[in-house]
Amino acid sequence: MRGLFVFGAAMVMAATPALADFQPVREETTFRALVEGRELTRLGIRLQVLPQGQITGRGFGMQVGGEWEWRDGYFCRTLEFGSSGDPYNCQLVLRDGNTLRFISDQGQGDQADLRLR
Repeated sequence: MRGLFVFGAAMVMAATPALADFQPVREETTFRALVEGRELTRLGIRLQVLPQGQITGRGFGMQVGGEWEWRDGYFCRTLEFGSSGDPYNCQLVLRDGNTLRFISDQGQGDQADLRLR
């Protein structure tokens, strides 16, 4: 079940806003301000990206955990869910209003949109 946060691949929705509507989040301070005290949500997924470098939440009935850091303008994370996990991956983060788009492999891979709540 890769893709909880493209945080993987399987979660891409066909009807997502055009890339032109999204602006890159380049600074860690900006990213932290966006996610602090909020949940990232998507059908079946509720996650928190905590200031201490942890990721917690639930995805499709499973507990989700992981670690994150901001490195060279990218959100870099690992994830564990159920008996599986996603390896370390650095993702480009884009924002359009209350939607964050995470694109794996430094913006070259799969993408997932999550709403800030």
